[in-house]
Amino acid sequence: MARLLQKLGAGSAHRPWLVILIWLLVLGGATSAAIALQKPTTTEFNIPGAQFQQVLDDLKQNFPEAAGGTAPVVFQTSDGKPFTDAQKAAISSTIEQFKGVNGVTDAVNPFAAQAQLDGIGPDGKPVMPTTPQQAEAMKRQAAVINGLRFVSQDGTTAITQVRWDQSIQNVPLAERDQLQQVGNQLTHQGITVNYAKEITQNIASIIGPGEIIGVAVAGVVLLVMLGSLVAAGLPILSALIGVGVGMAATFAASHWIEMQSITPALGLMIGLAVGIDYSLFILNRHRIQLLQGMPVRSSIGRATGTAGNAVLFAGLTVIIALAALTLTGIPFLAVMGLAAAGTVLAAVLVALTFTPAVLSLLGHRVIGRKTWAKHGFTATGEPTDTAKHLADHDEVVEPRGWIRTVTEHPIITSLVALLVLGAMSIPVAGMRLGLPDGASEPANSTGYRTYQITADKFGAGMNGPIVAVGELPQGANQQQVAALQLQTSERLKTIDGVQHVVPMGVSSDGRTAAWQVVPTDGPNAESTVTLVHTIRDDASSIKDATGVDVRITGQTVANIDISQTLSDALPVYLIVVVGLSLVLLLLVFRSILVPLIATGGFLLSIGASLGAVVLVYQHGWLGSVFGVTQPAALLSFLPTILIGVLFGLAMDYQMFLVSGMREAHAHGQDARAAVVTGFRHGRRVVTAAALIMAAVFAGFIHAELTMIRPIGFGLAVGVLVDAFIVRMTLTPALMHLLGEKAWWLPKWLDRILPDVDVEGAKLDRTHLTS
Repeated sequence: MARLLQKLGAGSAHRPWLVILIWLLVLGGATSAAIALQKPTTTEFNIPGAQFQQVLDDLKQNFPEAAGGTAPVVFQTSDGKPFTDAQKAAISSTIEQFKGVNGVTDAVNPFAAQAQLDGIGPDGKPVMPTTPQQAEAMKRQAAVINGLRFVSQDGTTAITQVRWDQSIQNVPLAERDQLQQVGNQLTHQGITVNYAKEITQNIASIIGPGEIIGVAVAGVVLLVMLGSLVAAGLPILSALIGVGVGMAATFAASHWIEMQSITPALGLMIGLAVGIDYSLFILNRHRIQLLQGMPVRSSIGRATGTAGNAVLFAGLTVIIALAALTLTGIPFLAVMGLAAAGTVLAAVLVALTFTPAVLSLLGHRVIGRKTWAKHGFTATGEPTDTAKHLADHDEVVEPRGWIRTVTEHPIITSLVALLVLGAMSIPVAGMRLGLPDGASEPANSTGYRTYQITADKFGAGMNGPIVAVGELPQGANQQQVAALQLQTSERLKTIDGVQHVVPMGVSSDGRTAAWQVVPTDGPNAESTVTLVHTIRDDASSIKDATGVDVRITGQTVANIDISQTLSDALPVYLIVVVGLSLVLLLLVFRSILVPLIATGGFLLSIGASLGAVVLVYQHGWLGSVFGVTQPAALLSFLPTILIGVLFGLAMDYQMFLVSGMREAHAHGQDARAAVVTGFRHGRRVVTAAALIMAAVFAGFIHAELTMIRPIGFGLAVGVLVDAFIVRMTLTPALMHLLGEKAWWLPKWLDRILPDVDVEGAKLDRTHLTS
């Protein structure tokens, strides 16, 4: 493979403009396809066959009026005083206008609803029962509704539920904008209007200021490391082309595949990071070889055959880990993984072809004048009598700096690293998973204000009502249906954690009824998760008592079911990734112990990364710094994404650092000397790569799309931990302790394993003329 890649790099360097033209045509074609085929993404998560989805599908068929998505709108007086009659009239008029918005099927008038709950008729007089039976029914109904309010006790706040003809996540932006334009007219009446995040969320753009700052920081790191503006620009240019192709292909694919809003954001984040790093690895190797006196064209070919070989295997590792998300059996997660894997594939191909082509055009300018002069070369890269060539991997390097500390005290170093990683992993034991709600939105957003005002004025459970659907016995008359509705409401109200039960109506055929079950706590609270399981467990007893078969759905139930499904899939995915890690590293390093060290280090990195995410986003540590307004359960697919991405990135650092150790060992150095040589040759590029990736990932910590924020934070922490604690501290310490045993491989296994020569040991080491 190394020889094949050497020829590919040399060929790209020989015809640079042809290679560049091909990539520009690919980018243009992919962009054109994206513009022509792109469809809007969605924030809706569903799993075919899940309990909530089956109930929702049945509800759409049997009682479509109750199946549409709902979202709250909150009205509040600007001066903190109770609504005036004029303000009530203005809000009531606005509610009627809401009903005229395209896609809206209903909107509750909070004042009329509150009057009905208070027993006041349309004429403003109390509704009096006409029979003892009616009085008893009204008393029982009031007990299950249990003080539910649409207008706050102090009269300053009102809430309406707007119902749409489809899932709220699929309502077009234009229709949601129209609703806001109608509501915002109330500001002239001294009324503040706030909307749920589902109404205001705009996912048209995946790039914000944070992402741009992250790339800028990466550019500064490159400039400091390379000392040349021209050289620093190449990895960023390569990454942008790879990401451009990958993102364009992803958006084009949305024509046929429903895609979540987080999918392109995840691909952008990973594509930028690996795209910069992969190009940097080849560029760095090329620069080192030039300073060793190798001609430009020969150096480009050899850099592609050595560093490019490591890039290929590292990229394939990331691609396989992301594509393996299909094994979870969760469609939206599989789409995320495949889209991100496609972007990484584009980054690898760009690094192996576009980067060598541009390096050929840059020639000696890839190294700055000061660096040439420092090593005794002319400004055009010609050696002088005082030339000081850099050491090659064949030459033994004396341990200095950090690697000297690590190798002189390997036991202490290993123990300290393990203690730090273990301590960071402790919070994982208390990790809770869920999907984001309004509490996760920025504090200054209307979505967060709606969530908080609703919780304060109407109870936290109003932010996440559960929809209960009952199949009524066949042949029941209207009076019997009403009695069954009330009996079922009472049974639901007796369940711990239920605050209110509100009938939503009965289907036209009288066979399906629906209720809104309002929990005591918010949608992501542990008590609400328990409530969902309890309702399902009690469904059989409710049916025995009433004859009504009760099932539940709604966004709150969907979030809980999806989170549970993802939690169940996580161990299987982790086993697949760990198994993959061991097999790939066995092939690459031809050793038993090196893959075990690498895989164990990866697991420690995952634990530390997840532990940090739990502390910040679940417990609220440094919440003001990272924009965490209200700590809550973690994004349910965050652990799966972190495992897939960090596995690939951890293998990157393992490949680029330990492959240097193996290369030195393959060229004759003893095992302990090879550890020092490999570390000294790889430390600068791995350090720069880790800082670049961390900067890119950290740029997403304050992203517009709140779902991506904890992923960006977790990946940034994971990259830094894995690079500096696991790969540059723990791994060399353990490799030094093991000595030659680190490279032990049974002879029978050595015979049957293919030699992938990832370090390019078999390449011709003579400096050919360019």
